[in-house]
Amino acid sequence: MMGKKKQKPRRATGQFDTLISSRTTIEGDVHFSGGLHVDGKIRGRVIAEEGSDAVVRVSEVGEITGDVIAPHIIINGQVKGDVRSSAHLELAEKASITGNVYYKLVEMAMGASVNGNLVRETENSGLLTHDGAKAEADEGKSE
Repeated sequence: MMGKKKQKPRRATGQFDTLISSRTTIEGDVHFSGGLHVDGKIRGRVIAEEGSDAVVRVSEVGEITGDVIAPHIIINGQVKGDVRSSAHLELAEKASITGNVYYKLVEMAMGASVNGNLVRETENSGLLTHDGAKAEADEGKSE
């Protein structure tokens, strides 16, 4: 195969079922499964269905003010809130996060910024528990 360039294998990121366009602003939480692509603005939490293999992608013009919780997260825009990824987190060169980042596996391009803590989670940390603090408090009450 002389003369052919080897192509980098593409990572499977799923199909994007839902698009929030650049002309759209959502006020309130967004619960989803499958793929969610954000070009617009969301003022509220973005939460993947528990147990799903969901993907959320925030483009360079996308903006989320609230927590983002999903197994697979790709950010190239702005997030003002905590980011929790139970599988793979990709921060592209224009990513800007103001909040803590909880991840299992992270990929960060030069130029991406995180103004908060980077916390590597282990498998059994209950990363996608949407009300993690509440669940821990409830466990403490039952003892």
